[in-house]
Amino acid sequence: MFKTKPSRLDPATAEAVFGSNDVARIAGITLRQLQWWDEKKVVSPNQDGHKRLYVAHEVVEIAVIAELRRKGLPLQKIRRILRFLDREMSKRLAGVFKGEAELHLLTDGKTAHFEGDHDSIINLLKRAKQPMFLVCVSDLVQRMDITNA
Repeated sequence: MFKTKPSRLDPATAEAVFGSNDVARIAGITLRQLQWWDEKKVVSPNQDGHKRLYVAHEVVEIAVIAELRRKGLPLQKIRRILRFLDREMSKRLAGVFKGEAELHLLTDGKTAHFEGDHDSIINLLKRAKQPMFLVCVSDLVQRMDITNA
């Protein structure tokens, strides 16, 4: 678990903003990998001059992508579910950040599902016709362990 202090708060949204070093450490990737993903429009952060700035849901999205890559899902297949991640991630994270809910991502690279209920996860895995990758988003959020000062 990393003790992470957001670099600052975004004045428009009052959301925590993270720099590249923190994001790379949380996601377990190199700064060069993070830069490459930005260049290839996998995840595009806000910029302040030459600094890349990420809000919390983008940090979690990057950590999910990194976890899927470590588990062997090709980036080409991850790109297929990016729109789903972009659209759904910030909606689903409020309860997870508060510690009120668990959230898991299941994907085969073509379809993606967010589930919080273990029975729903088991049912999805039972009905799957392709191997599914499972990422515990709640664990990735805990890894962030945001501390405000």
